[in-house]
Amino acid sequence: MNKVAQVTIFFWIMKIIATTLGETAGDFISMSLGLGYYVGFAITVAILAILLFFQINADRYRPALYWLAIIATTTAGTEVSDLMDRSLGLGYAVGSLVLVACLLGVLTVWYYRDRDLSVYPIIKKDAETTYWLAIVFSNSLGTAFGDFLTDNMGLSYIQGALLTATVIGVVVALHYATKLNDIFLFWLAFIFTRPFGATFSDFLTKPIDKGGLSLSRGLSSAIAFLLLTVILYFSERNARKLRRRI
Repeated sequence: MNKVAQVTIFFWIMKIIATTLGETAGDFISMSLGLGYYVGFAITVAILAILLFFQINADRYRPALYWLAIIATTTAGTEVSDLMDRSLGLGYAVGSLVLVACLLGVLTVWYYRDRDLSVYPIIKKDAETTYWLAIVFSNSLGTAFGDFLTDNMGLSYIQGALLTATVIGVVVALHYATKLNDIFLFWLAFIFTRPFGATFSDFLTKPIDKGGLSLSRGLSSAIAFLLLTVILYFSERNARKLRRRI
């Protein structure tokens, strides 16, 4: 039985919203609650481990569990990026390179073991385990890269979002206009939707004098979670209608 979400337009919309939620929730835990990056990292990784345990051991694809796990990977990715930069002092550039190496390592192991990097459907438990490891590293990488754009390159949050949106648009064009490998394009899009959501999150929560809207992290997280829930409901209802027709 397949265990993961099918890659459709709904998937990408929910992925972007989940990254926005992960960024605001991660900052809420470490900053708004004043727990710090080490404690925030420990909390989010523990939650992620619990959710992935149930997800990987589930008998089939369960939409709510799957997307809670996705949210947890984006939240943990926020803490990983901030921990590497602010607590370990690596900086976003070096942190991004480390995460690129980790992601490539996971994909390499996955390919040489299964000779296949398909992200749908996924049935085997070992394939799903590497799938989630790749997602964790790609979301962490996307967070670090998004922070690199705004903190190191001096781009505003809107400029960072526009830049990453342009990259995503190029990936979409390559998908439809070329014969480039779809799996390569998937992971490229997956990585860049993370900084897009992250920079949009910063736009919502950062102070007005820094180019943001100064909304609270808690409120922004609640809005993103509600929006994600609504879209998931309609996407699953649409999928059930299509299955009935078939």
